[in-house]
Amino acid sequence: MTFLETRSLSRFFGGLSAVDKVDFDLAEGEIRAVIGPNGAGKTTLVSLISGRLPPSAGTIQFQGHDITALPPWRRVAHGIVYMFQITSVFRNLTCAENVALGAQRALTLGRAPWHRVDRAELTRRTDEALRRVGLANRANDLASTLPYGHQRLLELAMSLTLQPKLLILDEPTQGLSDAETVHFCNLVREVARQTTILLIEHNMDVVMELAQRITVMENGAILADGSPAEITANADVQRAYLGT
Repeated sequence: MTFLETRSLSRFFGGLSAVDKVDFDLAEGEIRAVIGPNGAGKTTLVSLISGRLPPSAGTIQFQGHDITALPPWRRVAHGIVYMFQITSVFRNLTCAENVALGAQRALTLGRAPWHRVDRAELTRRTDEALRRVGLANRANDLASTLPYGHQRLLELAMSLTLQPKLLILDEPTQGLSDAETVHFCNLVREVARQTTILLIEHNMDVVMELAQRITVMENGAILADGSPAEITANADVQRAYLGT
């Protein structure tokens, strides 16, 4: 059984084909990067997978279930979690409060409105997520006091409380320093021990460092798919994306 697959997946905006009949397969436990020039359809593709956009045509299967028509929150319940490109933490809450919101969402998904949250489990998930990203010592600090790189780590902690089976990262290292990027890449490798990663990234050093396979998009379609070595050697990719 394929972990994630799309068949003839399409999304049109008026006369524009942002994603055009894409067949995409993702294996469980994989770190997959999706790359391509601006406007290639990368973010639209992962928005369709996460449910942020409905498809114009085609199907999406996740762990054997047809999720094509499911709303985003139902996909989160299935284990698909999207970490946004633009930082979206609650700046006036502490780090622990931000992460606890994610943990509370995870513990109440699909439950009745009157369901009581296990406070001990809520605290455990919050503390564990902060520890995993290296922010345990900032738990009581307001999110607004964190530098940008640490705010990205806080978002990752919030995502991890949802216990994702598939974690979609949209430009996660954008705006990070070199040292912060190295740290974030190390965290992604650690998370990938338990979670499949789908990564959109323009930083080719990050892509080559992390990805086991790379999918290249151009004009809403898949141009090439393969290992980092295969993609680097692909003449079509060099022409369309690498500029050589």
